[in-house]
Formats: sequence, structure tokens, C-alpha cells
Amino acid sequence: MFSQIYYLILSRADGQYLAAQPHADTSQGGAGYLLMFHERYDALSYLNTHGADVADRFAVETVVGSQLKNLLQRWGYTGVGIVQDPLVPKVDFLSYG
Repeated sequence: MFSQIYYLILSRADGQYLAAQPHADTSQGGAGYLLMFHERYDALSYLNTHGADVADRFAVETVVGSQLKNLLQRWGYTGVGIVQDPLVPKVDFLSYG
């Protein structure tokens, strides 16, 4: 996981990453689960399928697995959500810490 490259969706408006709230309860704290994709085209496919009307407001950013720990700590994410199928979508959630 540390040497692998992942792709994240970043908001051009406020610089925040696209995250999931699986239980829709933000009162417990944390910024949710950072959504990650194995391929750039998967991230773009996710955007075009589930947010076609706002896709131009987002960018795809590359991150190396070794940078994930710092990114999760800095933004206060609960963990990561690795998107396996961007069309359905099928997401595997992994908690951090």
C-alpha cells in the first residue's frame, strides 16, 4: 500500500478532498473516509457518473501510499474508502488508527 499510487478527487473551490460519510453522522467528529481510486480514469468515471453537472469543479490529484498517513492526520479523516467499482459504486472502507 505504501508504494502504490492512488488518485483523489479534489475540490477546486475550497481545496478539500472528496470524502464519504457511510453513516451520515458527522456529530462523532472526523472528516469521514477519504475516497481513493486505483486509476485516474476510475476517478474521472466516478465524477462523470455521479456528479456530471459539477465535474468541472473538481480535479484529480495523485498521491503515493507513503503520503497517506500524513494526509489522514492533517485533515482528520476516519480512514480511507478505496473505490473498487466507480459506476455502482463499490467501496471498501478501512479505518485509520
